[in-house]
Amino acid sequence: MTQTSHPSDKALVPFVSVDHMMQLIHRIGLEQMLRELAGYIEDDFRRWELFDKTPRVASHSAEGVIELMPTSDGEVYGFKYVNGHPKNMKEGLQTVTAFGLLANVDNGYPVLLSEMTILTALRTAATSAMVAKHLAPKGARTMAMIGNGAQSEFQSLAMKAICGIDTVRLWDIDSKATAKCAANLAGHGLRVVPCTSAEQAIEGAQILTTCTADKQCATILSDNMVGPGVHINAIGGDCPGKTELAPGILSRAGVFVEYPPQTRIEGEIQQMPEDFPVTEIWEVITGRKPGRRNAEQITLFDSVGFATEDFSALRYVRDKVKGTGLSHMLDLLADPDDPRDLFGMVQRAAPAEM
Repeated sequence: MTQTSHPSDKALVPFVSVDHMMQLIHRIGLEQMLRELAGYIEDDFRRWELFDKTPRVASHSAEGVIELMPTSDGEVYGFKYVNGHPKNMKEGLQTVTAFGLLANVDNGYPVLLSEMTILTALRTAATSAMVAKHLAPKGARTMAMIGNGAQSEFQSLAMKAICGIDTVRLWDIDSKATAKCAANLAGHGLRVVPCTSAEQAIEGAQILTTCTADKQCATILSDNMVGPGVHINAIGGDCPGKTELAPGILSRAGVFVEYPPQTRIEGEIQQMPEDFPVTEIWEVITGRKPGRRNAEQITLFDSVGFATEDFSALRYVRDKVKGTGLSHMLDLLADPDDPRDLFGMVQRAAPAEM
């Protein structure tokens, strides 16, 4: 028999599993959760100057990338572990998986551990729609969704819930992905139009979302495909060498980014000179700089995902799971009665003589 004591409260950290995350979504409602999550993300952009900011720490390989995304507002620290492996889809695996953690800055003790594969899809969609609320042309009702993989339904429903779109035009190089997305969106209050080309998908669309997974310098939208007055939500680029837009589009657009030092490495603007002008989205949200200047302007959100957005998402989940039972308490931290006697705690756990 092993001599152990019950873990202290400080040793136990709430863990939100995949199952609990799915239950939370259904309890709140997907569109309501996207709206609330967008509010948390926008609130944290409003206090942007409080946050530690650094480009994500990336480990690249021939097959993909594994990254850590840390930040802190001075009181709470957070990070996300996330990968991006485009080949995984062919092997029946997720292209992106993730988990995240929040900790108290004053003592360093973690206070939440959560799945973030689903949560990343939610926060990415919520961020896209929150930014589109500030930049898209007034009265936008149609979005082209180019790339119909794991993010596409979340993006479509976030734009509906936050920006009021009522039509989504779908295209993917894989027609099965388009059929999947169309079937999943059925009954969600959107008019869904499957298309046979990117050119067809963008016809009549005021918002163009590109979300593809190929880790290469691709041209999903060429310069002559994009007319005046649209908002482009480019979310597929997230590492060096991975782009979706022709440089000519960037030259004609007002470009908005999360954190320039990261976006210049990973975003669409990696194709442009180092002094290519951009506007940080927090400046628009706080009113320091204008967003869309006129009805004819092309606006482009060159989104690569930033750590503050994950911090906001984890903060939201921490608030929402309180009192719901939608978490497991993990015995994650060694917490001996005497903080100087970690060895003694280990010794006392030795099996007793039979």
